[in-house]
Amino acid sequence: MYEPLMLVFGVASCLLVALIVSRLKIVDSSERPLLIFARMISYVPWLVGEVVKSNIDVARRIWQKEMPISPTIVTVPASQKTALGLVIHANSITMTPGTLSIDVEPGLIEVHALTSDSIPDLQNGEMDRRVTKLEGNN
Repeated sequence: MYEPLMLVFGVASCLLVALIVSRLKIVDSSERPLLIFARMISYVPWLVGEVVKSNIDVARRIWQKEMPISPTIVTVPASQKTALGLVIHANSITMTPGTLSIDVEPGLIEVHALTSDSIPDLQNGEMDRRVTKLEGNN
């Protein structure tokens, strides 16, 4: 499934759907799916790095005898102006092992974290800034 031809077809189909949706004016013009797709080139590698770091942390906690976990629910700010930006932010949190977006409202995302150690990373706003930049609302 990870053959280069299949990956190229997947990317091409995403671009084609974004182009069709844009031309049909189905999506609100403020969401600009083609511009967001182009900006993903810089966002995705950063997100993959965060996922890898979180994977290592969760795996370490699972393998330790005492399993030092401290489940926590926290609300983090979300400065995205569009629904698409808010969804990308919430999904990025959920994709990161050890965290889960449980409620999303304009300006806020409620997050369940496996440990309280991961809360400062969410509250420092790095992901929020990157997603806001991704949607084009620097």
